[in-house]
Amino acid sequence: MNRIDRLFGILTLLQSRKYISAEKIAERFTISTRTVYRDVKALQEQGIPVSFEQHKGYFLVQGYFLPPVSFNMDEANALLLVESLVNGFADNSIRSHYTAALTKVKAVLRTSQKEKLETMNQHIKLQIPERLNFNFEYLSVIQQAISERKMISLGYTNAKNEISKREVEPIGLIFYAFGWHLIAWCHFRNQYRDFNLIRIISLHILDQPFIKTEHMPLSEYMSMLPVNY
Repeated sequence: MNRIDRLFGILTLLQSRKYISAEKIAERFTISTRTVYRDVKALQEQGIPVSFEQHKGYFLVQGYFLPPVSFNMDEANALLLVESLVNGFADNSIRSHYTAALTKVKAVLRTSQKEKLETMNQHIKLQIPERLNFNFEYLSVIQQAISERKMISLGYTNAKNEISKREVEPIGLIFYAFGWHLIAWCHFRNQYRDFNLIRIISLHILDQPFIKTEHMPLSEYMSMLPVNY
C-alpha cells in the first residue's frame, strides 16, 4: 500500500472510531508506531483536525466529515457476499437496515460497477436450513438497548411452554447452537440468564437505565456455554 492510500485509510479509520491508539493503527496497516506519528502529522499539516487524548488515543475533532466514500470492486463484492450472510443469519430488523445501508453503498458506485455487482448477485446463493429462518425483529432493538445501557422488558416462553415476563439488563448477543441468544442480567432470577430469541414473544426497551453498575464481559459468559459452536 502506498502512502497516499495509507493516509486515506488512516483517515477513514479515525472517522469510524471514537478513539484509536497508535498501536492499533500500526497493527491495522502493518507499520511502526513511528510511521503512524509521521502519518498523523502529515494529516494535520493538510488541515485535518486529528487530536490526541492521553490513555485513549487519536480522534477526529467533532464536526469533521469525509466526503462520500468510494469503493473498489473487491470491497463492493465483499459487501454483496455479506448481504447473503445477513439474509441467512440475521433477523428481519437487521436485514432491513443492511439493505438500506447497501443501497447507499451502491449509490456511490460507477454505472459499470453497478452492472458488475448485479451480475455477481446472480452467482451468490446461500442454502439455509429451515431452523435458521429468523422471522423475529429483536436484534436491532437489543443492540440499541446494549449501546444505551437501557433495561429491556420481555415476554418469554420456556421449554415447558410457561410464559413469564422479565426485566433484564442486556450484556450481549451470541450466535451459537444455530440460534441467536440474548445474554442478560435477569432481575427476576437475580442472575445472568440465556434467552433464546425464538422463545421471546414480546420485547421493548424501558426508559430505565441499568441498575447493576458492573457486568461480566460477554467473552467470560461465552466460556461457560454448553456447546462450542
